[in-house]
Amino acid sequence: MPPDDRSNIVLIGMPGAGKSTVGVILAKYTSRDFVDTDVLIQTLEQRPLQEILDREGHMALRAIEERILLSLRLSNHVIATGGSAAYSGEAMRHLKQNGIVVFLHVPFASIQERVRDFATRGIARAPDQSFDDLFEERYVLYKRYADVTIDCEGLNQEQVSETICQRLGADA
Repeated sequence: MPPDDRSNIVLIGMPGAGKSTVGVILAKYTSRDFVDTDVLIQTLEQRPLQEILDREGHMALRAIEERILLSLRLSNHVIATGGSAAYSGEAMRHLKQNGIVVFLHVPFASIQERVRDFATRGIARAPDQSFDDLFEERYVLYKRYADVTIDCEGLNQEQVSETICQRLGADA
């Protein structure tokens, strides 16, 4: 790990950026546990993200996500956050206290190809918000909170994980 000894690696980025898949590979490469906060939300809430959105709206999902992120007390983990984690400055500051935040940047055109189920994927967004508007809004937040940005264009998940390890000085 890098000299600042923060033990978690926190992955942020758009839905479809590969946070969950890269997270599992990165956890293996760096001998860490892995947590996917979208799965954690669904487990603790006992319902899919899309159901929360359909019944209570995007702000309710963001509030649930913030509450769960603030409750995390982890060390030596790779944490794949939900795409909307960056909306909570408090949650991001909490994650950064014991972690290095890595933004997996994938260009909009690639995200658009990967995310075919935009309306039903459980993405916290305003009902009238387009996918490209959401991308632009979140990009600013991801850049604000990232300690490291990885350009994922043209890389497979293993290559992204290796690049993260190289950037963080960890063994892959």
